[in-house]
Amino acid sequence: MVSPKFIEQKPVPLSDVHEIIKHIEKRDQQLGHTTTKVKEYVDLFTPLSSEKKEQLLKKLAGLDVTRLKEEHITKILDFLPQTPNDVKIIFQGYNVSLAKKDQESIAATVKEIVS
Repeated sequence: MVSPKFIEQKPVPLSDVHEIIKHIEKRDQQLGHTTTKVKEYVDLFTPLSSEKKEQLLKKLAGLDVTRLKEEHITKILDFLPQTPNDVKIIFQGYNVSLAKKDQESIAATVKEIVS
């Protein structure tokens, strides 16, 4: 019996999932049921292009928020919080608290890229 092992586990933003599904769609003749459902969801909720995602990723990394990890940045890329309160809501699911100035800088950065 085969026992698969995880080589790498990392969060993937919805915009990357969109690109991966496009690649699978070109490769395969027909998408499976689960992949079709994921494609429908991602088509509805992928607000950023790849270019804007990269810009936002670089700017968020440049903020030097010490508690901001890759999984947090992924959530920011998915939800695009434009107010400090929105940032606070995203981080409620994690055991992380950010200073008010960090929340404001994240929201301002997102607003700048999205607008």
